[in-house]
Amino acid sequence: MARLDSDSLGMVLATLAKYAQRKLPDSYLLELDQKDEFPRKVLKDLYDQRQLGLHLLFIPEEYGGLGGGAYDIYRVSEVMAGIDLGIATAVLATFLGSDPITVGGTPEQKQHWMGRIAEEGLLVAYGATEPQAGSDLAALKTRAEPVSENGRLTGYRLTGRKQWISNGGEADLYTVLALAPGGPSWFIIERAAPGFTQGKHEVKHGIRASNTAALILEDVYVDADRLVGGVEGQGLIQAQAVFGYTRLMVAAFGLGAGWAALKRAIPYSQQRIQAGAPLSQKQGYTHKLIVPNACRLEAARAYIEWVAERIDDGGGNLQTEGAVAKYMATEAGNQAAEDAIQALGGYGYAREYMVEKIKRDVRITTIYEGTSEIMEWTIARDRWQEHLKSRGAYYNDWAARLAASGGTDAGSEGAVLALRALAAILERCRLDRLTRNQHILFRLGELIAHAETAAIFAERALAQPSAAGRLDPPTLQAMARVEARRAALKVAIDGLRWITGAGQTDPNLASLLNLPAIYAAQAGLIGDMDCVAAGLNRAFPA
Repeated sequence: MARLDSDSLGMVLATLAKYAQRKLPDSYLLELDQKDEFPRKVLKDLYDQRQLGLHLLFIPEEYGGLGGGAYDIYRVSEVMAGIDLGIATAVLATFLGSDPITVGGTPEQKQHWMGRIAEEGLLVAYGATEPQAGSDLAALKTRAEPVSENGRLTGYRLTGRKQWISNGGEADLYTVLALAPGGPSWFIIERAAPGFTQGKHEVKHGIRASNTAALILEDVYVDADRLVGGVEGQGLIQAQAVFGYTRLMVAAFGLGAGWAALKRAIPYSQQRIQAGAPLSQKQGYTHKLIVPNACRLEAARAYIEWVAERIDDGGGNLQTEGAVAKYMATEAGNQAAEDAIQALGGYGYAREYMVEKIKRDVRITTIYEGTSEIMEWTIARDRWQEHLKSRGAYYNDWAARLAASGGTDAGSEGAVLALRALAAILERCRLDRLTRNQHILFRLGELIAHAETAAIFAERALAQPSAAGRLDPPTLQAMARVEARRAALKVAIDGLRWITGAGQTDPNLASLLNLPAIYAAQAGLIGDMDCVAAGLNRAFPA
């Protein structure tokens, strides 16, 4: 996949930051939130090629776009989420809505529709979710009945309902998933199509600057050339083809929102004096509310960047890796915002301050584009198959590669312990057939995500600086060590708990997990957390 050069990406990010500074102050964003108002003018500015043309990042160059890659979209998505997650969601929805055309459209469809989206700055919506189906796209109720004249297919009539559609009440163009005789298929529908109506704007807990609405289709006619790809039954394949890519965007949303909260809490801690010293100098504050969240967010960033680079290098759609990235980054972002409220005390809880809004906004990232529970299931299902196919070698081999890299300064020792403990837990699950318990399978997904993320963070913290650009290498390496220790302990302790609870039969399992070594690896933890706290105070001064 193509990728912008560093100067072009830097220009896009700088232009976006300048626009936000001029037009999107906190006071305006809080006003949008309080009024539950969709800022159509802001979206128009963002899509205006004379100002930003942000939507062009998603569109291939041959159709008038910039042809950005996964890495570019991650960086822009993070910055957008750090500004306002509701506005970022509206931009994401346009990408999602155009995605079935990009992936599955005929050359003629791509030329026409992607060209129009690029040129006209059309707002697009992605009509997949249904009231009773949730994340299960296969459980479709919306129907597409063929229409023929003189034995020739001329079009389709669509009937059904879609729910929780971002940009649903505001979009100019929609891609809608419906069940045709040949199977689930995507159709392109324009806003003014007869029989097509948009439901009321949903009043939501957060991302109130975004529009969410139901779509009602009552015998909506579309010409046959609005069937994406021209062949029925390709809808689910087309949707799944970019899950790794789209979930990476939502992962970047969690990352951006989580850091937006911490970037308010860290300077506050430097100014707030308690018992004669600032909170930023008190371990009881920093080591509970700030440092663990910063470490988890940067670990998630390392994994996001690893996945984005692999996609851009032609590594495929990486659905499992995209699920890991989304799960870790959105859960970390949600927790960081929660703890930032605690860090600011009453100011964090008041609606006139941004941290309270960020917490309400970021919560959705653990729900849309697949809930955290769907991510756990996806991760566990796919990695379980890798464990079986490799006869238990998948994570042991990864541990061996990481151990051979010699990156102990960045936590490889702890990450190796986590991977080896994970391999032992998975093998015990196989021998005792414990994945028959759904909860065990889901908990395995969680443990896999934590172990893999710690391993990638350990690999990258030595060699590659953070894209955030404000954390120095010693701080990043200390973060990686903190995160690797935590992951090893979590995998071993939680894994032992759950599979013992499910009836595992090996009385020596605790020793196989190498718990003494995992506990011994915790040595130096407080010193590393002190290092991280100091690094964060340098990076984000009041």
